[in-house]
Formats: sequence, C-alpha cells, structure tokens
Amino acid sequence: MKLGCVLMAWALYLSLGVLWVAQMLLAAGCHADWLILQGPAKPVFEGDLLVLRCQAWQDWPLTQVTFYRDGSALGPPGPNREFSITVVQKADSGHYHCSGIFQSPGPGIPETASVVAITVQELFPAPILRAVPSAEPQAGSPMTLSCQTKLPLQRSAARLLFSFYKDGRIVQSRGLSSEFQIPTASEDHSGSYWCEAATEDNQVWKQSPQLEIRVQGASSSAAPPTLNPAPQKSAAPGTAPEEAPGPLPPPPTPSSEDPGFSSPLGMPDPHLYHQMGLLLKHMQDVRVLLGHLLMELRELSGHRKPGTTKATAE
Repeated sequence: MKLGCVLMAWALYLSLGVLWVAQMLLAAGCHADWLILQGPAKPVFEGDLLVLRCQAWQDWPLTQVTFYRDGSALGPPGPNREFSITVVQKADSGHYHCSGIFQSPGPGIPETASVVAITVQELFPAPILRAVPSAEPQAGSPMTLSCQTKLPLQRSAARLLFSFYKDGRIVQSRGLSSEFQIPTASEDHSGSYWCEAATEDNQVWKQSPQLEIRVQGASSSAAPPTLNPAPQKSAAPGTAPEEAPGPLPPPPTPSSEDPGFSSPLGMPDPHLYHQMGLLLKHMQDVRVLLGHLLMELRELSGHRKPGTTKATAE
C-alpha cells in the first residue's frame, strides 16, 4: 500500500514537472516546435493534389485549427488538421501556416506554426501554333500545323492530348498527334487557327494564340474563265486576213452604238472593227471590178452586132 502511494506521488510530481517545463518553453518563445505545418516533399505542379497537415508536438490533440495563405484565413476554425486542394493551380502559390489550441494535457493556449512557402510550378507552357512551310502557303501545296509545347523533366512520362480549331470550329479532335496535316492547301483553308493541349484527365488544358493562315494564289486558280474572245493572229502587212469559208451576210456599217460590234463585256472590239473595215474595202473593190466587167461586155456586144447583120444580107 505504501509503495503504491509512493509511485502515485512520483507520477504526479513528474507530470507537474513536465507541465512546468512546457510552460517555461512557451514563455521563452519556443512555440515553433509545438506546432508545425507539413507540406509536400516533392515539387508541386499544376493539376496535382496539394495536402497540408497541421502537426502538434507529440501528436497532442488540437482544437480551433485554422489554415492561412499569405496571412488570410482559408476557412473558419475547426477540428480538421488537414487542408487540401484537389486540383492545384499556379494561383495557389503562396506562404502557408496554421494555428490551433492545444487540448489537455497541453498548455491550453493558441499556437501558430512557422510559415511554409508553397510554389506551384507550371506543368507545361501555353502551346504555340506554327505553320510549315509558312502561314502563307501557295495554293495546291501541302501545309502542316504544329502545336508546340513541352512537359518538364519531372513529368516527362505524362501524355498530352492535342486538338485543332479553325474559325471557332474543331477541325481535329483530341489525340496524341501534335500536328494537323493539310495535303493540298486551297482558299477554303484560309482562316484563323489555334490549338489546345490538355492532360489525359483534362485537369490542365491551355490554348495557343490564334494564327492567321492565308493561302496564296487561291483566287486566280479558282476564278471562272473570262468571257473575252480568244485572241486572233494579226494579218501580215499588205495581206488580207484569212476568213472562214462560206457566204457572209452583208455587214452593217461599224458603229459604236451597234451592240453587234461590241465584245461580250459590252466594250467595242477594235480588232473586229479593223477586220470589218478590210472586208468592206474588199467588197468595194469587187464592186468596181464587176462594173468594169459589165462595161467590157457591153462594148463587146456592140461590136458584134454590125458583123452579124452583114452576114445575114449576103
């Protein structure tokens, strides 16, 4: 019985001594060892799960636990010793700490942990869309659009999915290929393009700036044929131009008001005027020759009449 009382007395004495030492340490400003904020041991990247734990010395029970970032509370005080962000972003970077109140057998006064700096690193930069051979390809030539970005060495095993868009519409759905092939560029391929890179879980995705594609030579290759008449060979000096065989109707006098002497586009055709002028000149020459021929026939007819009368009289 006496031994039991002695042991209980020693236990009480030791407990009081420990409590006194704890109070002395707190009074001396050694509170950092009583409460610490545990953060991730590895680098934190966009899209990761971030877990912070407010750990008490000897795992003593805590109450009224509060987490802070850059001096601002992240929520009301509570019993939860952990704070987590499911999908962390670069904006979550900052200086974190926690505070809490020790319960029995602790000192029973508020404690604050030291500040821990958390830096969320970029998983990959925003992609850049590049055109090969250029953003102004010639019509009919091939073109390749490449969505360029890069994962960090620590996450090189991760995979990104790429998609391509033109004028607000998707032209190639998400896939592992970072290129969009255009075998034959045409006017329809001109427009505003951009691409998107995303993680397989779609937790992190980023778009590239827009790239304007202008296909060169597309208008001339796709233009309808002109309505101008086919060019004709000019006649050599001093020679008449060749005409198609067959009778020709008598042409009217060329006039700028006559639609028959205008090109299909409504403009006078100088070449046609020249040909018609030559044709009229030749017709006039033929008319003169016919007149001379008629006169000679009349003269011949007049010379033959006296001879014919004399032969009849004999």
